[in-house]
Amino acid sequence: MIAVVPVKALAESKSRLFPERARRDVEALSLAMMGDLIACLRAVPAIARVVVVTPDPEVARRADADGAHVLVRAEPGLNPAIEAACAAFAEPDAAALVVLGDVAAADPVEVAQLLDAAPIRGVALAPSRDGGTSALLRRPRDVIPARFGRDSAKRHREAAAAVDAPLVELALPSLAIDVDLSEDARAILAQPTLGARTRALLEAWGA
Repeated sequence: MIAVVPVKALAESKSRLFPERARRDVEALSLAMMGDLIACLRAVPAIARVVVVTPDPEVARRADADGAHVLVRAEPGLNPAIEAACAAFAEPDAAALVVLGDVAAADPVEVAQLLDAAPIRGVALAPSRDGGTSALLRRPRDVIPARFGRDSAKRHREAAAAVDAPLVELALPSLAIDVDLSEDARAILAQPTLGARTRALLEAWGA
């Protein structure tokens, strides 16, 4: 099984996060969150490889250094990038997990729970607290289209229902917060599973 982590170009990442801080600080936080997530996913035995898809050469360099495979491609949108990575690295009948790159408190134990709960054919979903999707397992990789974005948990449920694909949904605390706003960053500090790099930066900033 592969795990795909989509990451935006650094210049475009987290535009609403900590507007009072220098741009380089926010970019450093994006890289820290990605690094912590890669470490989490690499610790899950069922995941054979982690793939970062990004248009940004610096993100690609850092992801490679953190042990991920990398697909560099122009930014066509989040969902096309996810589908391209799944097609490039997963066999047609294989499962593919997608985890957003800002889910910095992801716990390997809870990721494994999601994988174990997945149907033989179908979908397993971990919603974020804002109605989005933090993690999506599809078996096979194209059983439903990726529909990340606003209200994506609802749209993934609808996509599964449209093709009669079984769907399992787990509310997992470590996957509930994706960091888009300053209050998300403060909330994620309360998560005991928050990655060390992300925690160090946020605590240094007094978040």
